[in-house]
Amino acid sequence: MPATKLKEFLDSQNVKYVNISHSAAYTAQEIAASAHIPGQELAKTVMVRLDGKLAMAVLPASYKVDLNALKQATRTNQVELAGEQEFRSQFPECELGAMPPFGNLYDLQVYVDQSLTKDDTIAFNAGSHTELIKLSYKDFESLVRPKILKFAALQAGSATSGR
Repeated sequence: MPATKLKEFLDSQNVKYVNISHSAAYTAQEIAASAHIPGQELAKTVMVRLDGKLAMAVLPASYKVDLNALKQATRTNQVELAGEQEFRSQFPECELGAMPPFGNLYDLQVYVDQSLTKDDTIAFNAGSHTELIKLSYKDFESLVRPKILKFAALQAGSATSGR
């Protein structure tokens, strides 16, 4: 089961979480609909390269990474989306595109868009396209220690609730 490493880590830290099973879905918006979670409350992990170094950008499912904003916020010279071949081997127990935003488990820096810090809870892929984990945002931040920046832009056609 892909979420084993993550669940073992959460259990070892005595963190309360909810495991949500849903029908197979591959895009963040499909996952949100399948799991009955508003798109702005589901966090998606986007793999990026910052000056050649792999990192995780975590933002609401209804948003997209603004690469220029991420470049400015991280004060890097080059920011680009990472190709699947570049990070596939980094997550051997995860289905491609379903990596949880726990870069600390994979020796990766995590950048969280500040809009996610406004939520009491955070839900995200748990390593598969059929399973989510939901826990308090404060627990997530305490465990992962992400850098909080502003780099997300609302995707065309997405609705949001005051973000």
